[in-house]
Amino acid sequence: MVNLGLWGSLTVLALALALVFAAVASVYVKRLGDRTPLPISDEIGSAKAVTRKVRKREPMSKEELDYAKQLLADRSSWMTFCIPGALFSVGCFYVFGSLYHLHGATPSERTFLGVFPMLAATNFTTQILRSARLKRRAQKMSPIADTANLVNSRN
Repeated sequence: MVNLGLWGSLTVLALALALVFAAVASVYVKRLGDRTPLPISDEIGSAKAVTRKVRKREPMSKEELDYAKQLLADRSSWMTFCIPGALFSVGCFYVFGSLYHLHGATPSERTFLGVFPMLAATNFTTQILRSARLKRRAQKMSPIADTANLVNSRN
């Protein structure tokens, strides 16, 4: 058996996790791509508009509310977390692999370039968690009766 040491073992573990997370994330993205989109989703900026309405508790039509529930359910799925998980694991793989390659020598700045994808994955995860909170809010909302009421409620 090969003795990899701490950094070598962490490198192999990070690579394995990156591959698992990437496989699950690709299945998730494929599943989302194969689904029939709602008509409202074809409009530019519709996702941002409905999430803003949920965040501010503004009244929405049934179509908007259905789209918001679907969108927020997709964003808060456990499979969604595999995307930043893969990114974080790739950053760990780079850092641990660089430290393993140095064999105890002083690391340079280049060694820690993997921290950037780790920070990006952390930011991505916080955004996903914000959407998960909105999912609970959207479940409690009810649609307004018709679009005429929606126009009147905005004025």
